[in-house]
Amino acid sequence: MKVLQINSVCGIGSTGRIATDLHNILLKQGHESYIAYGRDEPQNCDTAIKIGSKFDNYSHVTLTRISDRHGFGSKKVTREFIKEVERINPDIIHLHNIHGYYINIQILFEYLKKTDKPVIWTLHDCWSFTGHCSHFDFISCNKWETGCFKCPQKKEYPTSLILDNSENNYLMKKELFKGVKNLTIVTPSEWLAKLVKKSFLSEYAVKVINNGIDLNLFKPTESDFKKKNNLTESFIILGVASGWSERKGFKHFMELSKRLKENEQIILVGLSEKQKKGLPANIIGITRTNNIKELAELYSLADVFLNPTLEDNFPTTNLEALACGTPVVTFNTGGSVESISSETGFIVTQGNMDQVVNSIRNVKLNGKGKYTEKCIERTALFYDNQKCFKEYINLFSKR
Repeated sequence: MKVLQINSVCGIGSTGRIATDLHNILLKQGHESYIAYGRDEPQNCDTAIKIGSKFDNYSHVTLTRISDRHGFGSKKVTREFIKEVERINPDIIHLHNIHGYYINIQILFEYLKKTDKPVIWTLHDCWSFTGHCSHFDFISCNKWETGCFKCPQKKEYPTSLILDNSENNYLMKKELFKGVKNLTIVTPSEWLAKLVKKSFLSEYAVKVINNGIDLNLFKPTESDFKKKNNLTESFIILGVASGWSERKGFKHFMELSKRLKENEQIILVGLSEKQKKGLPANIIGITRTNNIKELAELYSLADVFLNPTLEDNFPTTNLEALACGTPVVTFNTGGSVESISSETGFIVTQGNMDQVVNSIRNVKLNGKGKYTEKCIERTALFYDNQKCFKEYINLFSKR
């Protein structure tokens, strides 16, 4: 088979790593594989195809900021990209995130309908069936079920500072995304699958394929981080995100820091330089890293991984922590809970810091070692990317 994946990034971030992991598995099995991407530098893919330039990205951002027309910029570069797709002539087109300021969804879907090639579309969030936002749990909005208008999250990603075009965006997406003859939707979580079936995308078959991770990379890994930072006697609580905001639970870590004992320490990965400057002494801040070995070391040295997310699909950070033998405490949010069992962590009520503290104290009381083996076993059984992505290969083969 010849497979073309399309995603906002290639080899970085959770969706970028999912794309390159699948790419490498396809290559190992003798298939031909390409990844088209829109932003940043590609990693772990020799056949990556860049869509547009930084200037094109910025132009799309400007269009979004002014007129709330995210997904409708990048016309010229998308037409050029479609010519490249026709040259490659893939057997399967696999979409991931088609938002992210890099591609024109109208031109793309007009091509998909015309070419009639099999299309797999993995949804990593809810943007495909809303008029603006990528998540709506935080504000409990259900306008997407019948039709978006007067968006209460206009200034959230993808931010519009002036106009609200959510009603028109919703209608345009509905018209564009429906009616592709040979399209299957994949969601990483049961939670998102249920939402899709309530949306205007309900005409399509929906298959749940959990995100998988590379267990050769994410595994218990030794490091001297604790020694270098004088933390050898400390109980470590880790948080990892591509960026920290209220929705990701930043304020909950700040609240937690006020409740910690003397020998308890938080490490937060993915902070901005500005956020790092305002941290209390019991939080060590680290900016975003795509160094997998460094991430595995941090997951491994932690005693517990805390994910106080207020909206999420199926976070790979949970899987990465489990694979490194670290139990997870997560809010009961979206699909975040689906990877956690009673033997590998704790699910707590959204925003309930008393439950968070009690869960962390349970891990401390029992010792991390009580959970480590079960955490590693669970990831090997359910989230090994070799097994998860085999489902993708099978799905490709049936198209």
